Amino acid sequence: MKEAGFDLQDVLDIQLAIEESVTNTIRHGYCGTPGPIVIHGEAGPDMLIINITDQAPEFNPLCVPVPDTTSPLEERKIGGLGVHLIRQVTDSVSYQYQQGKNILTLIKKRKKMEPELLFRVP
Repeated sequence: MKEAGFDLQDVLDIQLAIEESVTNTIRHGYCGTPGPIVIHGEAGPDMLIINITDQAPEFNPLCVPVPDTTSPLEERKIGGLGVHLIRQVTDSVSYQYQQGKNILTLIKKRKKMEPELLFRVP
């Protein structure tokens, strides 16, 4: 991503989104048993597209309700923020189930870079 012109925060955001998705697949989809997970990324001129594919039972993570982040921490249950975090750090998330595979697509748009200041007025 760095070579494609993304800044460090974008790189960290996508790393977090991929980690959350893969962790959820291992923990909830495969229930801790081995199973394939394929991550494919492609950087275009304006965005990065990541497809995360698995063969766990069909599950659309985008149907997970938005968690209540307004209640006090001590009243909230542990966990349940993974999909929320994925939505927060990506520009778009979509889900498909095709040929026995869950496919989660993450899109991160490249930020427009400000033109460098060519000169300064004293």
